[in-house]
Amino acid sequence: MAEHSAAPAQPSSSSIPRYFRNDAEPSRRDPHKQLMASLNRLITDYPPHLIPPGGGLYYGPISVAYLFHALHKLYPDLTLDGYPMNTWSAAYIEQAQSHIKEFKGPSPSRCGVSDDIMSLLALYAVTAKDTDTVKELCDFATVTIEEDASNEWLYGRAGYLYLLRLVRGAFADDKKTLELIEDTADEVIGNIMDSPRPWKWKGKAYVGSVHGAIGIITQIVLTDPSCAPKLEAELAAILSYQYDSGNFPSSLPPGRDRLVQFCHGAPGVVASLISIQQYFPQLQDRISRIVEKGRECIKERGLLTKEPCLCHGITGNALALEDKDFEHFLTYTTGHEIRSMEKDGMLVKSDDPSSLWCGEAGRAWAWAIADKGLEKRFLGYNDI
Repeated sequence: MAEHSAAPAQPSSSSIPRYFRNDAEPSRRDPHKQLMASLNRLITDYPPHLIPPGGGLYYGPISVAYLFHALHKLYPDLTLDGYPMNTWSAAYIEQAQSHIKEFKGPSPSRCGVSDDIMSLLALYAVTAKDTDTVKELCDFATVTIEEDASNEWLYGRAGYLYLLRLVRGAFADDKKTLELIEDTADEVIGNIMDSPRPWKWKGKAYVGSVHGAIGIITQIVLTDPSCAPKLEAELAAILSYQYDSGNFPSSLPPGRDRLVQFCHGAPGVVASLISIQQYFPQLQDRISRIVEKGRECIKERGLLTKEPCLCHGITGNALALEDKDFEHFLTYTTGHEIRSMEKDGMLVKSDDPSSLWCGEAGRAWAWAIADKGLEKRFLGYNDI
């Protein structure tokens, strides 16, 4: 068991420091064993009927369903408590659907991956291969036409692009449906590109992956790589914001060098750059240097005391690192280690402990990546 010695460099308003020292000898755990342990905790501690509705692919029952949907493709023969992964996915979806009347549906300020109606439609369209559901999802493009529509990933147009990519992959052999999806994506991208710069969320120009410019650029380019040349100058500007430490500011103008996590800071920027680097040949060498410097920062300040998760915890930071560092960081995300951190008074508990982006489901995703030796991608962000 690792000792969680506090790192003195980062003051915090709470009694728990922001991160602890990365001074233990590198180690690894059996990823398949940890995947199964994580999944068993998930269904035992957070069975479908106990997860409050809401949150889309980000948190809540749909987010957990999406994990099981993705795992079924990776492990078609794997069972949990006697049931295959797609049966578990359906059970969590059913919990969301039973509360469907409570979901308001997308609006200009809430049309990203956290919207329940759009996420449900996308998942149903993919699993049932249902073209009418694709049309319903694409009809929501009218919401994104509004001038004040958000552009970022979690609540905005960029997140809608992810959902469109998700359904696009399931209809590759259906020309008519594919054209509808492509036309809708083109319209949404056009709206984002026509928005005033810098892109803002709640009045601030964010830099990071969840609410900021790098997240928007990543979703556009992964949806339509031909847009990359038009975004090259903006991406180059983001690269210039890197602090000497290797970290990135949360928003502009740059403030204190504080947060090292996927949503705000180097991990999200590094993960995004890796997935779009190939589309920016003029910036490739520069991106490689930025990524290397960013990873040094993550290794030094990335063992966070927030409960390990994709969005703002060790799990997400691990996915921005390379193999041995990735494996080492994951050793701090086991159930045993989390209990140890809590016992040591070094754990800030999650508000959504079951979820894909804030809890156990996201930890399971990272263990699956380690187990299968997959590209290190974030489910719901840059995995497709």
